[in-house]
Amino acid sequence: MAITTIAPTILTSNPTEYKELVQKYYPFARRVHIDISDGTLSSNTTVGESAVWWPKGWEVDIHMMSLNPSQHIDGLIKIHPNLVIFHAEANDDLLPLFDRLKQNGIKSGVAIIKNVYPGNIKPLLNAADYALIFSGTLGQYGGEADLLLLEKVAIIREIHKNIEIGWDGGANLDNTHIITHAGVNVINVGSAISRAQDPAMAFTNLNNATEKESAL
Repeated sequence: MAITTIAPTILTSNPTEYKELVQKYYPFARRVHIDISDGTLSSNTTVGESAVWWPKGWEVDIHMMSLNPSQHIDGLIKIHPNLVIFHAEANDDLLPLFDRLKQNGIKSGVAIIKNVYPGNIKPLLNAADYALIFSGTLGQYGGEADLLLLEKVAIIREIHKNIEIGWDGGANLDNTHIITHAGVNVINVGSAISRAQDPAMAFTNLNNATEKESAL
């Protein structure tokens, strides 16, 4: 079984809380998922790309929650994350944005919310490096994991065999091993780490759960 990465998530509108989360995750995190929302796709707004920063050595994935991602592309390229994830339901044509990211050495991803069938976005999946199965509520922590959405893993793999697949929404110690055994490569985890009494131990326990030999 391939190694599954646990990526702590940062979702906040408060620059002070953003700094606190970075400091909280710094001792143990290597890959981190940062949510940015401009309020067009989600009712909530977060710190924008101009205010986002991270420590040297982090591998950062940006989840850009916007109906108009072309308005953010220059700022995203400037901060140069590992990966930028756009939403399939955006108003803009995402393929030219994927090309711009690639030209600047940044991977591209597409987020697939609950009511989006992967087969309907084949061109995006074929062009992307990463597909995010989204089970939560956009712009909010503490969602529930709808494990029926794991059926999308096989559909995505049939379209793009080597694409990296991520999961976002409700991942915790009770379901991480199930999500792992479904074939997910990156599990983004919010409140199960950020609100834990001991975030480092929570992170370790989640990593251990990905190594269980059975999904049961």
